[in-house]
Amino acid sequence: MFADELKTLRRLGVRHVLLQILNFVSVLASGLMIWKGLGLITNTESPIVVVLSGSMEPAFYRGDLLFLTNPTDQRYQTGDITVYRVPGADIPIVHRVLETHDFTSKKKGAVAASPLVQKQLLLTKGDNNHIDDIELYQGLEWLERKHIVGKVRGFLPYVGYVTIAMNDFPQLKYALLGGLGLLALVQRE
Repeated sequence: MFADELKTLRRLGVRHVLLQILNFVSVLASGLMIWKGLGLITNTESPIVVVLSGSMEPAFYRGDLLFLTNPTDQRYQTGDITVYRVPGADIPIVHRVLETHDFTSKKKGAVAASPLVQKQLLLTKGDNNHIDDIELYQGLEWLERKHIVGKVRGFLPYVGYVTIAMNDFPQLKYALLGGLGLLALVQRE
């Protein structure tokens, strides 16, 4: 099955194969740099997330790709759609802010109107859920700003199904990555 590819690799020589590997590594590094750059620009650890459940229907459906920002100079308002991560949970959750509570700091010299000085507590709920998310907070009564990954700014419907398919079927992920790696090695340019 791979006999032709192996003959091609032998014919190309070690130097050419090493060049192809270097090109492949450079593409991976570029992707990582773009991801980290997006994170710096948007001030969030994860500027793009995929909706994994139907808890936000009809606003977002499973497989929708969400674009996030986390502005430090803005307060979260009731109705904002946020992505948060609770300590101990691996998967971020996309839900709407149901309630907000602002507390002013008592620090000397601090301006009370400054968003950075005030502590903000949030309560969230999925649009398709009947109750709020207190059960999901794992012992917390409210979410704090440190739990918020970002605020949803835009989305692409159903584009994230590729990610869901690769997580549900790991063999597909390995086959796809292996095929791309083999293609990078065998490519003659």
